[in-house]
Order: sequence, then C-alpha cells, then structure tokens
Amino acid sequence: MLDQLFNLVKEYSQEPVINNPEIPNEQNSEIVAEATNTVASGLQNVMAGGGLQNIIQMFTGGNGGGGLSGLLKNPMVAMMIGHFTRKLISRHHMSPQSAGAVANNLIPNVLQGLIQRTNDPSNSQFDLNKILNSLSGGSADDSNGTGENGFDIGGLVSRFTGGNTDTDGDGDVDLQDMIGKLTKRTQNSLQKQSGGGILDMLKGMIG
Repeated sequence: MLDQLFNLVKEYSQEPVINNPEIPNEQNSEIVAEATNTVASGLQNVMAGGGLQNIIQMFTGGNGGGGLSGLLKNPMVAMMIGHFTRKLISRHHMSPQSAGAVANNLIPNVLQGLIQRTNDPSNSQFDLNKILNSLSGGSADDSNGTGENGFDIGGLVSRFTGGNTDTDGDGDVDLQDMIGKLTKRTQNSLQKQSGGGILDMLKGMIG
C-alpha cells in the first residue's frame, strides 16, 4: 500500500516540489516520502483516536466531500497540512510562507486523487478496505478479515455507506464495538512501529 501511495504523491509533486526552484533537486525524494508519511500516518493516527467514521465519510462523500474546497475545510486535512508544513520548515529550512504554499497544494490534491481512485471501480490498485486494513496493522490483501485478526473491514465500510447498522441486540455485532476493535488494533500497530514506523519504510524505498 505504501509504494502505491508514494507513487501517487510523486505524481502530484511535479509542480509544488519537483519544479519548485526553492527546493533543491536532491531533496525531492525525501520531501515526497515526508508527504507520503504525512498522509499515511495522519490517517493512522485518526483511526487510533477512534475517528474511523470520519475517514470513511471523507472517502465516501460525507464530511469533507465536495472536491478540494471540501477537503480544505476538513479538520483531518488541516492537521496533515500543518504537520507537513512544520516538517518542511524544520527539516528542509523552507520559509513558513513557502512551506505553507507547498503543503496546501500537495496534501489536498493527493487526498483528492486517493479518494477518486478508491471510488473508481476500474482501478484495482486503490481500495479503501485495503488501505484501512493496512493502516490498522492487517495485511492489505486481507481486507475481508479472513486473516489472523478476523476483522471484516469491508463489512464495516458497508455499514457506513448504506449497509445495515442494526445495533438492537439481535445478534449483529454492534457498530461501535467494531470501531473499538479496529481502533485498538491500530493503537497496537502504532506501538509496534515506535522505532520509526512508516517513514523508515519509505526511506528504504527511496534508498
């Protein structure tokens, strides 16, 4: 999942990063990796904080839908933009104004591209179930919960997007209980990554 996201960020980095005269060419790959980490870790941290529903709504048209203007109003996106801006200032010595311009261009466009691809039935590379499963510590190839964790990500997403959310005690797993289990799994995954996590894996990809 990370390599696909990295390539997506790279695609949207042409103007704000690669063709930016304020950014030395030797820093391009590192900044693309940092932006990838910002998006992946940002989503992961929201999941660990119990905000899974907010992510699903953003990807399926609610709470931040409406293209770039909607994304820019989304608190999760604002958090990512702020994080990436600070990294550009502290690690790449950009001015706050220049760093903010890059972050406000790149992060929302990457997320819009990610959302469009996950909602495109003809695009098999990007799938919301696989993304959520991977970020929560499961296998990206086990989006239906058939692996050791036995967590039905696809079923959970369907509940938010029009599926049955029956919680009246008739035998269905309570929706909040499902969210709680996924939140806990994501928290456990983050603890295991305490040595470096996503950014270390990305640095390995760019050499």
